[in-house]
Amino acid sequence: MHNVVIFGASGHGSVVLDCIEKEGKYKVIGFIDSFKKKGTKVNGYTVLGSEIDLPYLIDKHNIYGGIVAIGDNWVRNTVVERINKIAPNFIYITAVHPSAEIGKDVEIGAGTVIMAGVIVNSNSTIGNFCILNTNCSLGHDGFMQHFSSLAPKTCTGGNFILGQYSAICLGSNVINDISIGNHTVVGAGSLVVGNIDSHVLAFGAPAKKIRSRKIGEPYMSARKKENNVIPLYIGQ
Repeated sequence: MHNVVIFGASGHGSVVLDCIEKEGKYKVIGFIDSFKKKGTKVNGYTVLGSEIDLPYLIDKHNIYGGIVAIGDNWVRNTVVERINKIAPNFIYITAVHPSAEIGKDVEIGAGTVIMAGVIVNSNSTIGNFCILNTNCSLGHDGFMQHFSSLAPKTCTGGNFILGQYSAICLGSNVINDISIGNHTVVGAGSLVVGNIDSHVLAFGAPAKKIRSRKIGEPYMSARKKENNVIPLYIGQ
C-alpha cells in the first residue's frame, strides 16, 4: 500500500482523511501544514512539517503522493502551485468515499475528493482538484472544471457546467442545462434557474447577481453588507 500525505490539517483535512481511510487504497502517514506546529497530532496523525519540507519527507517516508485538503478553491490552487515548484514530479491521488455512487462512464481528475453519500450520474466529467462534498449530487453529463466545488447537500440537474474555481454553496439547487462561469460563487440555499456569468456572487431563489467577485476573494465565511448577513458557508 502506497504512503501518502494530506496537505491541510483542518476540519476539511479530517474529512478527507476519513475518505482515504475508508477507501483503503493508501496509507496516510501524516499531514503537511504551514500553519500548525510540527509534531502536532490531528486525528491520531502527526503534522510532519510544511510544504518546504516535502523533498526531505518524500525520501524519509517513501511518500508516493498526496492530496490537497483545502476547501477554498483558489487557495487550493495556490497550494498546488507551491507544491509543484518544490516537488515537480509529485503525484496527486484521488479519494472517493466507498459510500459514494459513481455512474457509468464518469471521468474523475487527479487530486479530486468525492465524499460520503455523493451521487455522480453517468457520463459526467470531474476535473482536477475538485471537491464534491457530503451528500451532494452531480446530474448526468455534468462537467465540473478544475478547482471547482459542490458543497454538502447541493443538487445539480443534467448537462450542468461549473467553471474553474467556482463554488456552489450549502443546500443549493441547480436546474438542468445550466452553465456557471469561472470564479463564481452561488450562495447557500439558492435556486439557480438561469446561466450565471464568471466573476459573480449570486444568491437567492431564483439566484441573482449580488455583485462582482475578484479572483481569489474568500467565500467560506458569512459576509456583512449594510448590516445584512449573506450566508455563504459551504461547510468544507
